[in-house]
Amino acid sequence: PVSPAEMAGLGLDLGGLMKDDSGLKSLLEEEIKDDLDEIVKQGRISASDEASVTSQVTKPRLQNVISTMNLQTELDLKTIALKARNAEYNPKRFSAVVVRIRDPKTTALIFQSGKVVLTGNQNPTLAKTAAKKFVRIIRKVGFQEAKFSQFKVQNIQGTAAVPYKVRLESLHESHYDYSTFEPDIFAGLVYRMVKPKVVLTIFVSGKVVLTGGKTPEDIYQAFELITPVLKEFEKKENGMRK
Repeated sequence: PVSPAEMAGLGLDLGGLMKDDSGLKSLLEEEIKDDLDEIVKQGRISASDEASVTSQVTKPRLQNVISTMNLQTELDLKTIALKARNAEYNPKRFSAVVVRIRDPKTTALIFQSGKVVLTGNQNPTLAKTAAKKFVRIIRKVGFQEAKFSQFKVQNIQGTAAVPYKVRLESLHESHYDYSTFEPDIFAGLVYRMVKPKVVLTIFVSGKVVLTGGKTPEDIYQAFELITPVLKEFEKKENGMRK
């Protein structure tokens, strides 16, 4: 079965890490899919719930930031797994040690090469704070050469809403080249915006999940651009088209 997260498309693009470490995308999707699935689930449940439509336009709220950095040193993952708190390492399953911290709530995938992928933050500032905290953790467990370098935000996810229901079928027909809509598999319409390069998952309830942004501005701009399109396909209460 196709999960909501898979159908929505996480827009993951982690450059060289994908080539270096097979299975990264699947593990990263697993790490964050529960949160995204919950967001998507809320949209799906509310699709047939009249009361779920918001009373006003809800501007995008950032939900998760995926970022990367490079510690600029080779690491012994077994040592990190033994000495760091909340660390998991299963080399048969995946070639990275997974370390979690609570403040700010973040999951880090740490590779032998010194490359690190972080997920779970709600904005780039928190992501950067968490990255620096992981550098300190790695130094503390014995790798004093670890440096905070090449920090980069790779993917920002957010949610938003418009105060009316949307005729997804008509929207898909009109924007066929940019959208995917398979209601038998998944309740949301997946809209792939070209500029900014953001994937929007739109529900009949007017709720929108945005993924793939590189900056908060990408998420805000994508929603600003899609809002008049959604208005054009507003579903009137009496069933009449606009």
